[in-house]
Amino acid sequence: MKKILVIIVCILAIFTLNSNKIQVKSESVQQDIASKIIRFHVIANSDSKSDQALKLKVRDKVLEYIQPKLKKSKSIEESRRIIKENDKQIIDIANKTIKDNGYSYSVKTTLSNENFPIKTYGNITLPQGKYEAYRIIIGEGRGQNWWCVMFPPLCFVDITKGEVSYKETEAEMKMVLTPEEYKIVNNETDKTKENDIKIKFKILEALKDKKNPAR
Repeated sequence: MKKILVIIVCILAIFTLNSNKIQVKSESVQQDIASKIIRFHVIANSDSKSDQALKLKVRDKVLEYIQPKLKKSKSIEESRRIIKENDKQIIDIANKTIKDNGYSYSVKTTLSNENFPIKTYGNITLPQGKYEAYRIIIGEGRGQNWWCVMFPPLCFVDITKGEVSYKETEAEMKMVLTPEEYKIVNNETDKTKENDIKIKFKILEALKDKKNPAR
């Protein structure tokens, strides 16, 4: 009986040690990936159909304006500078779009590091964690958000174009990520692989939550 107990304790100790190593490595990789990208989020006032439609109209007008300025950016520093320099114009565009559609919602923007859950954009799945993000918040900002990656400029890749857009996304991401990092976030067009990636990230999140229950 004592031998069985010792074996169980040893197994638990090995599992705990390995899970801690996996968690540390996962957090390190996520931070490395996050340090190389800027996300873009447009957050609706609410989840009503009209507010969600307005969110997309604001997105379209903002991307139409900022696309020529960001598309040729070669570094995250350059993209960050362009975003900051054009922040006032972006707010003006968002305000005008909202007003033109008959609403009086306020608009605010932030460029900051925020916590985000696992998110998929086309053939890219980003793990949970902190990312630098430029956010347009409409009204109370309580609705679902639309998001993409501003640097590298994936916002300007039409993810509805299937294989063509996947190749464009791959090329852009490979310019800033290491082969190992790209392999982690790439879910290809295979939904099974995408689900496997999400499950793996979820397991790591669960291990983190178990270790830090008060988080």
